[in-house]
Amino acid sequence: MANTYTLIQTIPVTGATATSIEFSSIPQTYTDLIVMVSGRANDSALYASTKITFNSNATGYSGRYMQGDGATSSGQSFAQIVGFDPAATATASIFSNATIYIPSYAGSTNKTYTVDCVSENNASSGGTYQVISAGYWGNTAAITTVTLAMIFGGSYVQYSSASLYGVRSS
Repeated sequence: MANTYTLIQTIPVTGATATSIEFSSIPQTYTDLIVMVSGRANDSALYASTKITFNSNATGYSGRYMQGDGATSSGQSFAQIVGFDPAATATASIFSNATIYIPSYAGSTNKTYTVDCVSENNASSGGTYQVISAGYWGNTAAITTVTLAMIFGGSYVQYSSASLYGVRSS
């Protein structure tokens, strides 16, 4: 079966910063959702952790992620992490990219999602991070809002963007 992908909305950060990127009033007419993100943060660190929230509900999340930087790898449990964005001390003008896949978002079962993220830093200290994760939201409500934000504060900087796609199985 072939899938069709329909762009629902793209949200660019056009001002200096944005504390979050939010897709609301998501139509319930698709099978799955895909969120594609290109992000950079103004946090004072090398990288900033990005979180996802559904329907403005910050509870009931769990998951695991694995990360590697070319030299070492690690994995751990998490709640809501969907990637790492380059921040203020990373090489200038470098952005992460992440793809978040949310199957059966309109159904009446608990929700799952997977993430594939790469965050670069073209410098001698702190390399490129690759992150793969799987998450769970223990809620049976249909997803109508998806919000992305930094876990420890901070904001998305200008030229960050996110696009929401609806997926239909045919």
